[in-house]
This record gives sequence, structure tokens and C-alpha cells, in this order.
Amino acid sequence: MKSKELFPPVFSRHALAYQRRLEEIMSRGESLGRLRALELVDARPGMRVVDLACGPGTLSRRLAAMVSPGGEVVGVDLAPGMIALARAMAISGARFELMDVEHLTFDDESFDAAVCGHGLQFVPDLVAALREARRVLRPNGRLAASVPLSSRDERVWALLDSAMDRWLSPAPEAADLSGTVRDATAFKQEALAAGFAEARVELVEEDIRWESAEQMVTSFMSWVDYAARLEGTDEVRRQAIRDDAVKTLLPEFPGAIVTTGSNHVLFAQC
Repeated sequence: MKSKELFPPVFSRHALAYQRRLEEIMSRGESLGRLRALELVDARPGMRVVDLACGPGTLSRRLAAMVSPGGEVVGVDLAPGMIALARAMAISGARFELMDVEHLTFDDESFDAAVCGHGLQFVPDLVAALREARRVLRPNGRLAASVPLSSRDERVWALLDSAMDRWLSPAPEAADLSGTVRDATAFKQEALAAGFAEARVELVEEDIRWESAEQMVTSFMSWVDYAARLEGTDEVRRQAIRDDAVKTLLPEFPGAIVTTGSNHVLFAQC
């Protein structure tokens, strides 16, 4: 299946759960990759900023406050459900459009800065998306983009996945993603190939604390990758899956659980 056929419908169906989870982790000062992208783009009053793959507008709201007064944030996403949630927030100084980041409909040199929080890993043609970001940026414009790196080699994830695999079919996969963003050197080179004058990629790591196995399982059953696999499952079966997953984790993780999250954060300038 192609990524643009797979991801927009999935993210639309689970937009509200995604929004709640993202607001929760950012309120605790987690999601350091996204926060680092906000730092690097250095949005200031009066600036015009495009939020690429904006989701439910979580970063857009923060950016709108940064560019006020006199600035504007335009969020774009390919998932209608995400755009609907973002518009429903009625963020002052922000508007939202259903749009493909590989094919932006804005004029050349329309924005002072561009931000993307955990979106470029879903883009099949990365250099095309970066070229479009470069095209709509004004001279000396800045792009900052965070992408998550897999942390599934930790023991707790292996246990959690094993429990899910006992009950659920494998998640559908997109066949047209290259994984370039996982390689810092290749990620940087794609930005330079897209026309940016300079680029660098930082590795941002963070420890994420879960109060218990119960909290971790409940949280991630509502997250998009698991929620998509649970579609069509009735509540009785969902509870059985939840109970089995917790039972699987408890012998090795009876108390609080700490996992490590890693991100690549690209900073590029025209």
C-alpha cells in the first residue's frame, strides 16, 4: 500500500486520540524533538510560518503565540480529520489547509520559516517535500523538522509487541517509504539537494517515564500504530488484550518504567 493511501485515513480516524496523547506528553515537557524544532526555528512577532504535517495544530498553537502580534501560522496536513480538529481549536493568528507537503499551493517566498514535527517520516518523496519547503521560504528562511527514530529494541517494547501480536494482525505497511530520515548524513544531504544553503541534523534523546505497566499499555493502545490494529475490535476483546499485555509486562516491570526516545532534528537555512 502507498503511504498517501494508508496514513491520511488512519490518522483521520484516530485524530482525537492523537491530539490528546500529544497534548499530554508536551504538557509534561516531553517530545524533546518537537520542542527542539521550535527552538531552532526561532519564530518571532510578525513572522509568517508554515507548519508542515501540522496534525491537530499542537505546534501551530505554540507557533501562533510566538509570532504574535502581527504574524501568521498556516498549518497544512493531508489528513482531513487532523485539519478538522485544528480548525476546531480556533487558534488566533492561525489557519489550516488540507494540503500535500510535496505539492504546496503557496507562492514562492511566502514564509519566513517552516516547521515540521514528526511528519517527514511519512513522506514518500523526501527531497520533493524539502524542495517545496525551500521554495516557499524567503531569503534566509529557516526550516526545522523533527522525526522520531525507532526505539523498539528495548525489552519492554518487545514484550508489549509480543502481547499485541498474539491477538492482532500485523499493521499495514507503506511500501514507498525510504527511511532516509533515520540516517543523519543522508537526511542532511537531502536538504542540501533540495536547495538549502546549509543544513545540519541533531540527535535528540530523552527518557520517558511511565508510572506503571497499566498506564503504559492503556496509553499506547490509543496511539495510532496500535489503534489502527485494534480497529473493529469490540470492548470485551480490547479489555482482554489490555489485561494480557499488562500481565506480560508485570513480571519484568512491576513498577515505574523508563524508556528512551530518540529523534533526528533537521535545521536548514536558505
